[in-house]
Amino acid sequence: MQVNHTLQPAEVDLLYRTHHAWLRGWLWARVGCRDNAADLAQDTFVRLLRARQAAPLKQPRAYLSSIARGLMIDQLRRRALERAYLESLAHLPEHEVPSEEARLVILDTLERLDQALHRLKPRARQAFLLAQLDGLSIAQVAERLSVSRATVERDLARALSVCYRLRYADA
Repeated sequence: MQVNHTLQPAEVDLLYRTHHAWLRGWLWARVGCRDNAADLAQDTFVRLLRARQAAPLKQPRAYLSSIARGLMIDQLRRRALERAYLESLAHLPEHEVPSEEARLVILDTLERLDQALHRLKPRARQAFLLAQLDGLSIAQVAERLSVSRATVERDLARALSVCYRLRYADA
């Protein structure tokens, strides 16, 4: 029977002192910005502090780079989402542009929705986006994805459930 082992702060401190410079360099080579690499390295160790590790780390650099890679992907998705949102704002009349505070709330909501939808299976995510963004009916989505209406209904129910949980998670 495997006993869960949560990394202790002293273990994380040792990992930090031993591997932080390496990780920062590894990230810098990938993101091309020293400051961004430093931020991602810090975020990696914060994530490590919160992680529930099943056993002591045998390959710490592989584990750290795996966490950092996920953070880089999240950052790229977040930036693409922000760019798309800002581009859509550019097409609004000036009097309809939301305040900076409202923009931050909207971006945070879009980011959380994006993360939630990416936890769905690709077909369910695609069905949801076709229905919600493209305005396709269930029959049209079923035809487009070459699946039954019942499958689309189940996929949409899963996606809507994710959105509902996201909506009421902070309430």
